[in-house]
Amino acid sequence: MFALILRTGTVLAILGAFPNAAWAQQSEPTVSIVQQWLSSGHADAQSPSFRHWEGEQAIPGTCAMCHSGEGFRDYHGFDGSVAGSIEGLIAPGGVVDCATCHNDGAAAIERVEFPSGMNIDHPGSSATCLSCHQGRQSGGAVAAATGGIEDDTVDPGLGFINPHYAVAAATLFGSQVGGGYQYPGKSYMTRFQHVARFSTCTDCHDPHTLEVQTETCARCHGTESPRAIRTSEPDFDGDGDTATGIHTEIDGLKTMLLDAIEHYSIEVSGEQIAYVERYPYFMLAEGEEGAGSPYTAWTPRLLRASYNFAFVTGDPGAYAHNPHYALQLLYDSIVDLSAASGKQVEIGERPR
Repeated sequence: MFALILRTGTVLAILGAFPNAAWAQQSEPTVSIVQQWLSSGHADAQSPSFRHWEGEQAIPGTCAMCHSGEGFRDYHGFDGSVAGSIEGLIAPGGVVDCATCHNDGAAAIERVEFPSGMNIDHPGSSATCLSCHQGRQSGGAVAAATGGIEDDTVDPGLGFINPHYAVAAATLFGSQVGGGYQYPGKSYMTRFQHVARFSTCTDCHDPHTLEVQTETCARCHGTESPRAIRTSEPDFDGDGDTATGIHTEIDGLKTMLLDAIEHYSIEVSGEQIAYVERYPYFMLAEGEEGAGSPYTAWTPRLLRASYNFAFVTGDPGAYAHNPHYALQLLYDSIVDLSAASGKQVEIGERPR
């Protein structure tokens, strides 16, 4: 086994043990690659993503797969254990190290299962990325939680269902993996198909810094600003402006949906809701008794729309990963909530 240890100031960054010593000796990472990795979120040992369990004996198995390189290897059986579960105790403090991706076993991953229970077969070089960037919930879980309850009835048994963070893979594959809550009778985009040259995660993201390689966008789109890119002509958010990038359309619908959520909470649920960019995300608004505490006046209709808002918000790159899937989720949520609360909205064309 071979491990590369780099000292930066007073911090020891352990990149991980390579599974193949001969390969490691022939391909020892250069200092520049190490520096690139150290600049990424995958290497940030001080991030809450890796420090959350500080002081505890082990990271819970359901979390360890993505919040520790050691846990990832255990889950996929790279360490010789049974694949699909974590048998060992995964101590806090690890990061997504080199051996998480640079592992002979990574190429052998034949299937990645998503929270919906749907699978992506033969994921290829994107298998490691898809394993973690998929969230922890699905639209199916929302449907199950709200089934059998009247759409506009506040039910104390309901609570916010958090899709989790960085759900890029679930956005990318759209209805193929069912990450968002999809309204019955509506059609939803499957995987967003870019050109063949840009079909894997590392075709667009640097594999070590994780940054988007924006210079590649300019070759076809004439701009190095991905947010300025727009290949769809219709006006989706109804503001009459079709010259902006699709990112702006998504932002416009997100603003409209949050407004619809707040209006519905007042008119139907009876307690005003407020969104905050931290756990628990939806809280009682200022002026309400118990303001600042988790929101509890959930109806099935409000929960479905709020889940979709959080799902799209959970992927800041949705405009590039699968813009039409994001737009469809937002659009349908706005229409559904507004009709129930009597709110008049000026909205554009539904994405196809």
